[in-house]
Amino acid sequence: MTEGGTTLEFTPTWIVAVVCTFIVVISLAVERLLHYLGKLMKRKNQKPLFEALQKIKEELMLLGFISLLLTVFQNRINSMCIPEHLTEEWLPCKKEDESESAAATKHFVASSFSFFAGGGGGSRRLLAEAAGNSCKEGKVPILSTTALHHLHIFIFVLACVHVAFSALTILFGSAKIRQWKHWEDAVSKQDLDPENAKGGRLIHVQDHDFIKNRFQGMGRNSYIFGLVHSFFKQFYGSVSKSDYITLRAGFIMTHCRGSPKFNFHKYMMRALEADFKKVVGISWYLWIFVVIFLLLNVAGWHAYFWIAFVPFGLLLAVGTKLEHIITKLAHEVAEKHVAVTGDLVVQPSDDLFWFHKPKLVLFLIHIILFQNSFELAFIFFIWLQYKFDSCIMGKVGYIIPRLILGAFVQFVCSYSTLPLYALVTQMGSQFNKAVFEEHVQVGLVGWAKQAKKNTVLRKAAANGESSTTHHAAGHSAAFQMAKLAKKENSSSNGDQGGEIVGYDSGTATAAASSHGPHKSS
Repeated sequence: MTEGGTTLEFTPTWIVAVVCTFIVVISLAVERLLHYLGKLMKRKNQKPLFEALQKIKEELMLLGFISLLLTVFQNRINSMCIPEHLTEEWLPCKKEDESESAAATKHFVASSFSFFAGGGGGSRRLLAEAAGNSCKEGKVPILSTTALHHLHIFIFVLACVHVAFSALTILFGSAKIRQWKHWEDAVSKQDLDPENAKGGRLIHVQDHDFIKNRFQGMGRNSYIFGLVHSFFKQFYGSVSKSDYITLRAGFIMTHCRGSPKFNFHKYMMRALEADFKKVVGISWYLWIFVVIFLLLNVAGWHAYFWIAFVPFGLLLAVGTKLEHIITKLAHEVAEKHVAVTGDLVVQPSDDLFWFHKPKLVLFLIHIILFQNSFELAFIFFIWLQYKFDSCIMGKVGYIIPRLILGAFVQFVCSYSTLPLYALVTQMGSQFNKAVFEEHVQVGLVGWAKQAKKNTVLRKAAANGESSTTHHAAGHSAAFQMAKLAKKENSSSNGDQGGEIVGYDSGTATAAASSHGPHKSS
C-alpha cells in the first residue's frame, strides 16, 4: 500500500482487465472513426479537408504528449518545494480563514471529482495528499496533485472546444458562401448568352449597382463616413450580388484573363478549405497566449472579463477593414472612369490590405477564434470543475457579458467575417494555388521536381558535353511554368493570366497556359 492508494500489486486482475479494455476500445473507436473519415475525404477528392483532419490528429497527438508529461513528472513536480510566502500572492481567489478555506477545498474536490472521476475515490486520494507532503517546514509543493490534475483537464477541454468551434465556424461560413452559387451560375449563363453580352455597350459608371451601393450617398468623399458605413455594413448584407460579380470580374481579368469561363466560386471554396487547416490548429504563439491568460487570472483584476473584449474588438476591426476594401475599390473605379464598355472591373492589389499582406487577415481570424474558444472553454471548465458559484467564475455581472460576447463573436465570425474574408482576400496581387485543380497542382509539382533534377544533370554534363537546343528550351519552359505555380505569383496590372487548358489522364500530364502578356483592347 502507498499513500496514493492501492497499487497494481493488490488490485484484482479482472478490474485491471476491464478498465484497460474500456480505454483501448474507446481509443480504437476514435482512431478508426478518424481513419474512415479521412478515406471518405480522399474518395471525394477533398484534400484540403483531409489535411485539416491530419492537423486535428497532430493536435490530439500533442495533447497525448502533454498528458504523458504531466503524468510522468507528477511526482517530481510534487516534490519541488518553494517558500510558503510565494504562494500568498497572485491568487485567483482571495484566501479566507483556515476553516472556510478547508471547507471550500473539500467542496471543490468533492464536486469536481464527482463529475470527472465518477466517485469518491479520487476525493479520498486527494484529501490524503493534503494531509502531508515531503516539503520541510515553511515550504509547500510548487503544484499540488489536485491543481496538476485540474490543469490537465483544462488543457484537454481547451483543445477540444477550439477544434469544435473552428469546425463549426468553417461549416457555417461555407454554408453562407454556398448561397452565392446561384450568382456564379447566373453570371456564367449571361456570359454564354450572346444576346446579353455587354461587350459593345457603353454604360455610365454611376449606373452600376456596385457604385450606387458603395460610392454614392452622404459622406461619400469622407474617409470617416466610409469607415462608419463599412462598420455597420458588416452586420447586414455584408456581400451583395453586385459586390460578388464585380470582384469576380476583377479577379478573372487580372489573374485568368484567358479563361472567362473560370469558376470563381469553386476556386474560392477550395481556397477556404485550404485555409481551414491553418485555423483549426493551435500554433505556438497561441500557447503563449494561454500562459499569459493564466498568469493574469488574479483575484480582483477581472482579467478574463477584459480579455473577452479582445476577440470582440479584433472581429469588428477585421470586418470593418474587409468592407472598407470593397468600398475603396468602388471609389477607385468611380474616380477614374465616367463610363465603361462592358462589365465594371476593379483592380486587385496588396496595397488594399494592412501592411500589404492579405494573409494577415487569416492570422487575425485565427487569433479571434482561439481567444473566443479560450474564453468559453474556461467558463465551461470552471462551471463543471468548481460549480457556478466558484470565486474563480466571478460575479454574475461579469459572467453574462462574457457569454453574450462569446456567442456574438462566434455568430458574426461564421456568417459575416469569414465569408467576407473568403471573397475580399482574393483581391490581392497574388492568387492562391487553389486556382489550379488538384491534378494540375500534382502535375506542376512533378514538373518542378523533374526540371530541377534535369537542371542539375545538365550543369554536370555541360563541362564535357553540349546539350541540344530543343531539350534546353523544353526544360526551361517547364521550369518557368512550375516556378510560377510554386510561387503563386501573378502580375498585379493584369498583364498575365493563368488558364488550365487540359489534362491527359493516360500520360499524367497537365497543361497551363501563361505564355506572355495579354494585351487589353
